[in-house]
Amino acid sequence: MLFNSYAFIFLFLPFTLFGFFLLGRVSHKFAAGWLAAASLFFYAWWNPIYLALLTASVLFNYTLGLAIVRADAAGRVRHKKRLLVFAIAANLGVLAYYKYANFFLDNLNTALGTAASLGEIILPLGISFFTFTQIAFLADAYQGKAREYSLTHYALFVTYFPHLIAGPILHHGEMMPQFARPEIYRLNYDDIAAGLTIFVVGLFKKVIMADGVGGYVAPVFDAPQAGITLTFLEAWCGALAYTFQLYFDFSGYSDMAVGLSLIFGVRMPINFHSPYKAVNIIDFWRRWHMTLSRFLRDYLYFPLGGNRKGPARRYVNLMATMLLGGLWHGAGWTFVIWGGLHGVYLIINHAWRALRSRLGHELGVSTAWGRALGCFVTFLVVVAGWVVFRADSVTTALAILKGMAGLNGFVVPDTWLVKWGVLGQWLAQHGVIFGPTPALTNGGVVNWIWILLLMVWLAPNTQQIMARFNPALGIPHEPQPGARWQWHPTAAAAAAVAAMALAVAVNLNRHSEFLYFQF
Repeated sequence: MLFNSYAFIFLFLPFTLFGFFLLGRVSHKFAAGWLAAASLFFYAWWNPIYLALLTASVLFNYTLGLAIVRADAAGRVRHKKRLLVFAIAANLGVLAYYKYANFFLDNLNTALGTAASLGEIILPLGISFFTFTQIAFLADAYQGKAREYSLTHYALFVTYFPHLIAGPILHHGEMMPQFARPEIYRLNYDDIAAGLTIFVVGLFKKVIMADGVGGYVAPVFDAPQAGITLTFLEAWCGALAYTFQLYFDFSGYSDMAVGLSLIFGVRMPINFHSPYKAVNIIDFWRRWHMTLSRFLRDYLYFPLGGNRKGPARRYVNLMATMLLGGLWHGAGWTFVIWGGLHGVYLIINHAWRALRSRLGHELGVSTAWGRALGCFVTFLVVVAGWVVFRADSVTTALAILKGMAGLNGFVVPDTWLVKWGVLGQWLAQHGVIFGPTPALTNGGVVNWIWILLLMVWLAPNTQQIMARFNPALGIPHEPQPGARWQWHPTAAAAAAVAAMALAVAVNLNRHSEFLYFQF
């Protein structure tokens, strides 16, 4: 079930909310059970067959987690370690089968000239998220960090519908205590008002902004396969259109997840914090898919040794982490290359910081111009990475990057010659080439790009606007926007939210899946 659907907004959400708070008056355990059951129904709406997989995963990991805790209490250190290794291997084995089996088999067939086949394997929605969430729980249980073991609360922690399909990746220690708090089972009108506002803002980002600019992406990324040579403007418009489509799609989903959870009085960890404002690539990964970055850092980078064994080992660990992070996003060489690109970016960034430190520079100090330049360069390399991420093949990615580098020439759409009048004639006389640009369906993409660019660089983000209500966990401490940007439950704010909701409702019939569903 999609958040941006009539069934979710007008049936599932009101019915689930009503049942949760009604049962909360009788029994907190019944209310938590109701929310877990509703979350399972939410998941089964897509494909009931995979409900059994999710349920089995929950029961398996809960049982193994308890066994690890009991082995720890009994002092059986080796047995505890064997249980952890077995549980993680089982989780990764299931994930590898559904997500990577055909990818590896196809590459093996190519290498050996064979034709082995497993048939079509349908990827269960959210399998990466609920698998990583439970691996984190197992690791916490092994380290003695898991403190609460109610099966009802654990099932709710894993299946909680706001995060189930596309994250964030939750931690046992930050969610289970909240499900035990009696306050969440009572109506809190401030939380409901703030949560609904954040949800509508997220819907607007997805339905109006992401889906609006998304229509310009496919013609460009499909062009190389159709034999169309992309010129500079076509390639950049397609790359930037996807850059903003992915941004507002993921930002919209993240807002909706936070808002939905806040309606129930539960605060989820923040997962998205204005990543295109990042001043370097390290900063980018502190802002983009923040819970995945946290997971990779805590459960992969640190166990590999982190930065504790010298610069060379640190760079190897960074590259290994990012390659696996790329593969986590999808079974394809473009994802692996994208992860490798970001590994290279991070290595360069860390090496530059180390050099500056040796030269005696104070790393935390920079000028406004320096931060602006850092932000611009970071944005450019991120856009180049997104081209590889989105492309259906390495060949397509290289064709688009070639166009972006200007190697195929610079052509302005011939329709603009008439539109620009005297200016167009003057430009044509001074060497600007006007001609056909088949990969640009129309010139509207340019307006989308500059408007969205100003928004992501200059406007405050949702959690900054809603800062008075502390809507999520882990919001970075930084200067907040002025009072006029702060949300208050006023008539003017309600009118603005209502206008966004109306715009969404008018366009909801063309709802599309979130891009991160496929990962």
